[in-house]
Amino acid sequence: MSEASADSPVPLTAIARRCLGVLVEKAKTTPDSYPLSASALVSGCNQKSNRAPVMSVVEGDVLVALDELRSVGAAREIHGNGRVVKYRHAAYEWLGVDSPGASIMTELLLRGPQTLGEIRSRASRMHSFADLDAVRVVVEDLESKDLVQAVSPAGRGQQFAHKLYTAEENQHMIARVQKQAPAPKMEPGIAAAPEA
Repeated sequence: MSEASADSPVPLTAIARRCLGVLVEKAKTTPDSYPLSASALVSGCNQKSNRAPVMSVVEGDVLVALDELRSVGAAREIHGNGRVVKYRHAAYEWLGVDSPGASIMTELLLRGPQTLGEIRSRASRMHSFADLDAVRVVVEDLESKDLVQAVSPAGRGQQFAHKLYTAEENQHMIARVQKQAPAPKMEPGIAAAPEA
């Protein structure tokens, strides 16, 4: 079983990304119910709050995704005292991140592209960021590790996304973000070029 290095993230399928995000989120926000069973992961993946897009997965989907995560070294199966097999993430090691970095990656995995302000407010349930500059520092570190990318122009409202999408999904995601971006404002007194 080969593990990914932090400087070359392995693209994951959509359900595997969601499962990884749920595992990290629940480890941070509800540690008493962590590690998670496949059934608990189904519930976490299908949650309607704190998720975009909303998914409807079944246990078979989650088990396939867990196999994918285990094959790259991002999750582990735990055999405890009970009969139910449970799963824990290995995101810190697999991605080469600390708690702030894991919190930001988790929000991006669970909700898709976001601005620094959105990341700060949403990730605060897992890690407290003093201000936007603190978020920016961590995002820049994640960019340097090739885990995060800017997907819209610099400036107010710039959005960032993780880089664990497959190549095709990444193209669609960037196109969607750019399509939703507001059109650039015209300078006063400059007319738009006439159409040919």
